[in-house]
Amino acid sequence: MTLRAAIAASMAYDTIMVFEGKFTDHILPDQIHKINLSFLSPRMRREYGGCAGNIAYNYKLIGGEPVPMGMVGDDFGPYREHYKRCGIDDSCLPEAKDSYTAQCFIVTDLHNNQLAGFHPGAMGLSAQIPLSQAGTVACGIVGPDPKDAMQLHTQQMADAKLPFILDPGQNILLFDGPELLALIERAPVLVCNDYEAELIADKTGLSLTELAQRVPALIVTLGAEGSIVRERGTETRVAPVPAQAVKDPTGCGDAYRAGLLLALAKGVPLIQGAQLGSVLGSIKIAVQGCQNHQPTLAEIRALYEAHYGAWPF
Repeated sequence: MTLRAAIAASMAYDTIMVFEGKFTDHILPDQIHKINLSFLSPRMRREYGGCAGNIAYNYKLIGGEPVPMGMVGDDFGPYREHYKRCGIDDSCLPEAKDSYTAQCFIVTDLHNNQLAGFHPGAMGLSAQIPLSQAGTVACGIVGPDPKDAMQLHTQQMADAKLPFILDPGQNILLFDGPELLALIERAPVLVCNDYEAELIADKTGLSLTELAQRVPALIVTLGAEGSIVRERGTETRVAPVPAQAVKDPTGCGDAYRAGLLLALAKGVPLIQGAQLGSVLGSIKIAVQGCQNHQPTLAEIRALYEAHYGAWPF
């Protein structure tokens, strides 16, 4: 059985700076028409990120064989070396000359308010990477990426009759209602958080109940409250796994999706994939950065069994 999974979504660097104060102390309400502010940020870290990058990292932790798919820039060297150390296949991460890898620059204050700028860079060319480049895969996921890449990879996975997940995420806003519905109706599994679910409902004019009738499985994540799996007319609530610490929620959703991927690859019920995803999310949130947690598979399995029973994978 192959556990190779095609992961078509963003690859990015995240540069995170911490302003040791409150933004609101420096923003004058009567002067917001001409803001010109600079925040001294003595703490800074550069993290490996992007939805494909994070999902691939977590999928590898649970014994999967991830194949992330995305165009990167000629500054990708350190990230590629990181992947080689992790044993992650980088054959579908071609470099675009004279381009930067997609980058998000974030300034966070001490109240967790954020100012962010995103440079897509080479990511804009990700539609040049066909699904066939990943070789034989057991399953896949289409996550946030340029609009044309998301449409192409959704169509290619559907045409290949591949079990796959559609996770439009923050890029829901790129599509109008009919375009979004066309993607959804090609996907065996649609996953989104509760806010994104409302955006999809608003865009398509369909309620969540109606959306669930358009896709074999609809999964809505609820952060610390767990998730809901709607499948074949039934609704199952998946309890969360309490975290040992809450240090950084960024990337928890990507960790959760890795659990769903393993369920698809192994033919295990999606509910158990959602449970594994909850385990991974609780491990991730206790560590700063999206790819710095390093649990062993034995530790992941023990946490799963402590909360959900026998290990099904």
